[in-house]
Amino acid sequence: MSESRRRTLRGLYAITDGPREDLVAACEAALRGGAGVLQYRDKTADAARRLADARTLVALCEAHDVPLIVNDDVELAAAAGAAGVHLGEDDAAVAHARDRLGPGAIIGVSCYDSLQRARHLAAAGADYLAFGAFFPSPTKPNARRATPDLLVEARTLRLPLVAIGGITPANAGALIDAGADCIAVISALFDAGDIERRARAFAALFHPARS
Repeated sequence: MSESRRRTLRGLYAITDGPREDLVAACEAALRGGAGVLQYRDKTADAARRLADARTLVALCEAHDVPLIVNDDVELAAAAGAAGVHLGEDDAAVAHARDRLGPGAIIGVSCYDSLQRARHLAAAGADYLAFGAFFPSPTKPNARRATPDLLVEARTLRLPLVAIGGITPANAGALIDAGADCIAVISALFDAGDIERRARAFAALFHPARS
């Protein structure tokens, strides 16, 4: 991925969580509120619905000039025409994803609480590094825990850094100050009564006035 594309990875990184009847409306509200990245995350086995959802979200994101990233599934990302894929420790290798999706794809990786893993995946060609959980997470209550110091250390890798795990508008600022380029949010965004308003609250944390 080009350096200019990497530099666009900043702000609210919105992540869906499973099927919902209002998926498109919820995602559109997040995008209107200023989400800079949208990830389609759905662990169910309904391949046809997941493909239809992903293709619809690709079109929605293109209309907002925001990349759509698919969680875990390289083949779904390819079939849907997504901007990229996010890989966990049990998913495909970065090299396989790059071969399948092409040089312009955004390939993100979960590094959890490990700077060593981050160094390895950065060398393997990842485009961004995600760390967490930083706070107790309703999505993954047993997730490994990371600290803001990890973000400070990871700055030396010169890739966009994504923080995830129990993040709210009230606690996100310290992570941004430590070096997070993106704040990835699931529950605190998509469980909100007013998704657009909550997205604006997160997006406002990245206003230049903070720097």
